[in-house]
Amino acid sequence: MAEIQLDSKSRQAFLDAQKNEITEHFIYSKLAQVIKDEHNRQVLNKIANDEKAHYEFFRRYTNQDVSPSRLQIWFYYLISRVFGLTFGVKLMENGEGKAKENYKQMETVVPDIQKIEEDEDRHERQLIEMINEERLEYVGSMVLGLNDALVELTGALAGLSFALQNTRLTAIAGLITGIAASLSMAASEYLSVKAEHGKSAKHPIKASVYTGIAYVFTVFFLILPFLVCTSSYVALIWTMINAVAIIGIFTFYISVAKDLSFKIRFLEMAGLSFAVAGITFLIGIVIRHFLHIDV
Repeated sequence: MAEIQLDSKSRQAFLDAQKNEITEHFIYSKLAQVIKDEHNRQVLNKIANDEKAHYEFFRRYTNQDVSPSRLQIWFYYLISRVFGLTFGVKLMENGEGKAKENYKQMETVVPDIQKIEEDEDRHERQLIEMINEERLEYVGSMVLGLNDALVELTGALAGLSFALQNTRLTAIAGLITGIAASLSMAASEYLSVKAEHGKSAKHPIKASVYTGIAYVFTVFFLILPFLVCTSSYVALIWTMINAVAIIGIFTFYISVAKDLSFKIRFLEMAGLSFAVAGITFLIGIVIRHFLHIDV
């Protein structure tokens, strides 16, 4: 290998790349230790070894050891354990955009850097092919529960807010509606999956549980403002903010794990929920006016 003198800017870029590679080596190694699937474990260990090789590649030019980022190691490890391997690893891979830009700039100094780029791209393809998580198989059930709860309950709460103008009564009515709807949705999902007769990998009971939990979780956060506030309008505004937050968090999770567009799905779910809420709010006005409700 010919001796290459690095200027201060290039040297810092190489050191940053070293730190990134050794950090990812430890992340993949740590995840491989807790993965039960043998094939997935082998792939993660192979990628971890590749990352270590990349680290050694850069070290030949810097002649300096670099410590990994302990914070990043624990962050991505915990994210992967809580939200799933697919989400954690893809979130990490999506954050490599800056590293790839640095590699492009380094090609003028070290042409061999192109092999590192090819390895990074191969890692992404391997990760997509290797991971088969149960929770991702039931994303459709979770979407069903979340979407139905958001659309149905935001609309119901908007209508009840104006018709009743009493946060406690609205909360009670919304809670009864939400619990009944969650049981109904869970039962419907169970029958739907069971009716597929082996065409789906999903288990009917698990699918119904995922749907029901997603629904109940959403119901709780949408009704919470009506249990805390005394003003129906403040509670409704807070509820709509909670709805946007739930949509944003879940859409981000799905967009990362499933490689989907965040913006399109977010606007679609948010737009539908707010449209239904607006219509039912108007219905609440009409009902209060014509039925002369005074609570």
